[in-house]
Amino acid sequence: MKCKAIITYDPKLKDLARQLRKNSTLSEVLLWNYLKGKHMLGYDFDRQKPIDNYIVDFFCNELMLAIEIDGDTHNYKIDKDEFRQKKLEGLGVRFLRFTDEDVKKNIEGVVMAIEDWIRRNPPRSPLPRGDKRGMIYG
Repeated sequence: MKCKAIITYDPKLKDLARQLRKNSTLSEVLLWNYLKGKHMLGYDFDRQKPIDNYIVDFFCNELMLAIEIDGDTHNYKIDKDEFRQKKLEGLGVRFLRFTDEDVKKNIEGVVMAIEDWIRRNPPRSPLPRGDKRGMIYG
């Protein structure tokens, strides 16, 4: 039986996440082709995933890994992005960030970096036996 951390989110974000998926950037589409269908070393990723009061570009629950693609608009909201990332890291989420340009011009390098990170950071251990706080089973 696999254990997964419970990730809560504001239900109001579901519609926005759906809209973001329908209006993906080229970089998101390019990277999604490598992440979808458990192609990334067998791990399941979601795209435009609501977590807490935020939406991350890609998320793997088993690894507690968010992958973000930073485009030009991120240059104007660096402080906001840092606050958001720190808050989600406080929930146990780990981050990998890539620029829009990296994904478009060096998708192989981005994929290799993600694979390398996964190999060096296996899934976190579940809580000790009998302690079911924060776990769901599926």
